[in-house]
This record gives sequence, structure tokens and C-alpha cells, in this order.
Amino acid sequence: MPTPTEFLQSLVLVPVTLLPIINPLAGAPVFSMTAGPDPADTGPLARQVAINCWVILVGSLLIGTYVLDLFGISLPIVRIGGGLLVAASGWRMLNHHDDDEVRAAVKRSQAIAMSRAEVVKRSFFPLTFPLTTGPGTIAAAIAIGAGLPRQPALYVVGAGIAVLGATLTVAVIYLVYRNAARLMSRLGEVGALVMTRLMAFVLLCLGIQILWTGWSELNRLPVP
Repeated sequence: MPTPTEFLQSLVLVPVTLLPIINPLAGAPVFSMTAGPDPADTGPLARQVAINCWVILVGSLLIGTYVLDLFGISLPIVRIGGGLLVAASGWRMLNHHDDDEVRAAVKRSQAIAMSRAEVVKRSFFPLTFPLTTGPGTIAAAIAIGAGLPRQPALYVVGAGIAVLGATLTVAVIYLVYRNAARLMSRLGEVGALVMTRLMAFVLLCLGIQILWTGWSELNRLPVP
């Protein structure tokens, strides 16, 4: 059984690793424009996005490694690919006024009144994937899951801690999206821009770190 210190370290590892990649603050403006100002729409949509994200994160943590084994893909390659995607996302956010095509599409459609059913349909695409839990997040979650112990008893304990960490991560996403309109009004246009650029730089550095870790591990593997 892990000590209390090891338990806390393992618990914090998931949100600390995934939240800079997910960056819910950067997704808050898109969520706010999609949901609109009506709290009756914001609450259910934020909850549904959080549920979608939890399913994706837990699935990636627990079975992502086995899916890779099925297709014969090594974890260092996933880290390199995920690092490239994360770094590319950060670079794009640093050099464009719009973070991605999804945001631009949402901005073009914000003037169109959407029914409640249409808002709910947007809970998975684009809000959950790729805006919140994109390829970089999935790759990072798989990498965390690959570090779980293989002994059955220890695996159950580690998996439980990882699921709790994913739940904490999703709770942060829910709180940010639930209060997206309030956050944006307090930050203002300039504040939101500064926050997005700062998080974009963190995202770029994190992607390079993931890429470097994968490259280092790949170099230590024997040549087939």
C-alpha cells in the first residue's frame, strides 16, 4: 500500500499533468459563446462536457496502453506524437488570433439562435473533443496509465488513485466552464488575451518536454 505522501503525489500527478494541456481557461470563451448567457443552458452543458471528458480520460488511463499494444505502437512513439501535437497547438495559439478552426466556426455561428437540443449536441464535438480533451491530452493520459504497476493488487490501488485524479481534473473543467461567462467578464478582452498567450507558451514548453521524454526513451530501446 502506498504511504500518504505517495498517495498524494500520485493523486496530484494526473491533474498537474493534464490541466496545462487541457487549459480550460483557453476553452472558456468558446464554451461561453456556445452555451450563451442563459444559466439554464450553461449548467447542463458544462456537466455533460465534464462527463464526456471523464469517460475519455479514464478510458485512456486504464485501457489506452492495451489499445497501443493491439496496434503495435510503443509508448515513446505516442509521447513523441503527443508532444508534437501539444507543441503545435501551443505554437498555433501563440501566432494566431483564433486558437483553431473550431473557435472560428463557433464565433461565426454565435449569432444564430440555437435550440436546447442543438446546444446539447455540441457537448462532445467540438467542446469535449478536440477543444478540451484533444489528442495531446489523450496521449498524456495514456502515458500516465502506462506507469501503473502491473501486479494485480497494486494495479487496482494505482488505478483507483488515477481515477480520483481524473475526477479532480474534470471537476476543475466543470467549475471553469460553469462559470465561463463570469470569468470572461472579469478578465475582460485584454485579460483573456494575456491569459491565453501565457497558457499557450506553457503548452508549447510542455509539448517539447513530452517530445524530449519520448525521444530519450526511444534512444534507449534496442534496435529491432
